[in-house]
Amino acid sequence: MDKAIRKAQIIREKYTKEASLKIEAKGAWSLYAGSSVDNINRTTPILSANGSGTFFLSVSTSIRIYFELVSGDERITLADRHLPMTGGYNFRDLGGFKTKDGRYTKWGVLFRADELSNLTAEDVKYLASIPIASVIDFRARAEARRSPDRLPSTVHFRYPIAITPGNLSREGVQANMLKTNIDSHMKNMNRLLVSDPVCVRAFRIFFAIIQNNLSSPLIFHCSAGKDRAGMAAALVLFALGVDEETIMEDYLMSKIYLSDKYDAFIAKYPRAESIFTVKRTFLQAGLNQIKRDHGSIMNFLTKELKVDIIKMRRLYLEK
Repeated sequence: MDKAIRKAQIIREKYTKEASLKIEAKGAWSLYAGSSVDNINRTTPILSANGSGTFFLSVSTSIRIYFELVSGDERITLADRHLPMTGGYNFRDLGGFKTKDGRYTKWGVLFRADELSNLTAEDVKYLASIPIASVIDFRARAEARRSPDRLPSTVHFRYPIAITPGNLSREGVQANMLKTNIDSHMKNMNRLLVSDPVCVRAFRIFFAIIQNNLSSPLIFHCSAGKDRAGMAAALVLFALGVDEETIMEDYLMSKIYLSDKYDAFIAKYPRAESIFTVKRTFLQAGLNQIKRDHGSIMNFLTKELKVDIIKMRRLYLEK
């Protein structure tokens, strides 16, 4: 029997933070809302309609809202995956991904991001409503000193875990722009992320932190949110049982979200495009390196990074 809801997505406008529901569906449905997944008001819908379309949602623009979409026996939890950060670009919730065993990753507990130094007061207030408790910063110490994070007062734990393969600092990026084959450089950098002992140790620490019950809701970030944070997000989703193609599609979304940030620069320096975007071949180079070195990504996670798969899925998958 075909499901009534084919696709559903919550979209937040970057600057006004106004929300809308984009849906492809057959028949009647209702949408419920709350300030957390656990306290969604399931008695009174904020919207009821029939079929497909894009619908404006009359909800708060200053705090994060979670939704439940109901059609017959179907119930889907939703939130905005791409957070409306006026002072950020590549800020995303790792919730709502379907796993190979039919479950979904939890909304509102793990977030990936680019630099947090330019967040506005409204952005910080929005993050406080989650409330973000921990921040993991993958940037080098010099990067972090030059552009310190702007964080809500809800953050109690800050973890600097520098990951710098292929020199990802501003000076390193400038030097890399002079390379003759930047694509080859980016692929090699992704291989180093999962093979260089310093990087592997950093990811081992990363997983130890996110497996701590006290850590979430948690942000992990670097400068662009596409390479270091991109690999970290991919490894988390693999650990939670999401399929490789879905993980790759999520990785490639950085190209869209970072376009506002880097398009003008790329137009001026087109040779440098590969440093400021993502390509399938970049992440694939890292994944292939893992498979060559460890036989499978799961072996790498459990044996090299000491990931407790059962605990990860208990913490970060919906029941």
